[in-house]
Amino acid sequence: QVHLMESGGGSVQAGGSLRLSCDISDPYACRAWFRQIAGNEREGVAAIYTVSGNTYYAESVKGRFTISQDNANKTIFLQMNSLTSEDTGMYFCALGCREWSPYTWYQATRYKYWGQGTQVTVSS
Repeated sequence: QVHLMESGGGSVQAGGSLRLSCDISDPYACRAWFRQIAGNEREGVAAIYTVSGNTYYAESVKGRFTISQDNANKTIFLQMNSLTSEDTGMYFCALGCREWSPYTWYQATRYKYWGQGTQVTVSS
């Protein structure tokens, strides 16, 4: 059974930073972070495809967020800088795409495995 465990969420003031971590049990090539704001669908925030090493970001976070992983490929990180109140939400780690495509990385239905989520709250 595949396990994912997020950590690092919390409360921060606007302009601050947080670093999320996701410990994974299996080295799937497709890895992503999503977020969900109450009442909305999950939104793809960032993804990394370990085969190519390419990373992908939502327009709303480009230049502020960075997805990365450790050398052992067991932890995925999301460094979040210059946070705003619009970044508030539950952040989920996702793993294992059904079919990888750089054009659909942001679609939640593409991923097989999900963590429980970690809450990020940004106050203005």
